[in-house]
Amino acid sequence: MTTTTNQTEIAVGTQTPSITITREFDAPRELVFRAWTDAALVPQWIGPRSVRTELTHWDCRRGGAWAYTASRCDTDELLATFYGSFHEVREPERLVQTFTYEGAPDGVSLETLVLQELPGGRTRSVMTSIVESFELRDQILASGMEVGVIEGFEKLDDLIAGLG
Repeated sequence: MTTTTNQTEIAVGTQTPSITITREFDAPRELVFRAWTDAALVPQWIGPRSVRTELTHWDCRRGGAWAYTASRCDTDELLATFYGSFHEVREPERLVQTFTYEGAPDGVSLETLVLQELPGGRTRSVMTSIVESFELRDQILASGMEVGVIEGFEKLDDLIAGLG
């Protein structure tokens, strides 16, 4: 169980079909970046608590690609498959990738993660996802994605506390 007091802010763009997710972590930027890019760590925190993530491909470098599946923890039922490619990996401050849900392959999102150093060895993450239309953006928001984002970040808090 997590003891974080950090809040997740999810905002939508009014001029572009975007979603920006901002969150602070009580850990240095290098550690947060590692948790976001290390194949051994990513499946431990990404997604909601009721879901198990399995990386099926992970090549975290410029020009590399990734893929993972999400299954229910209690039944092993496959819920979704996601994939994308890495466009920029600049340790420890920036990660640019595409994100695609296999069930909607035309709905590619371009995601840019920026990690900002804060006083006291803390980090602010700002992830902006841009999609092709406001309709698609609204479908993503209506999917319940905020549960996976918030619970995933709570799991990330726990993970980095154990690594630090």
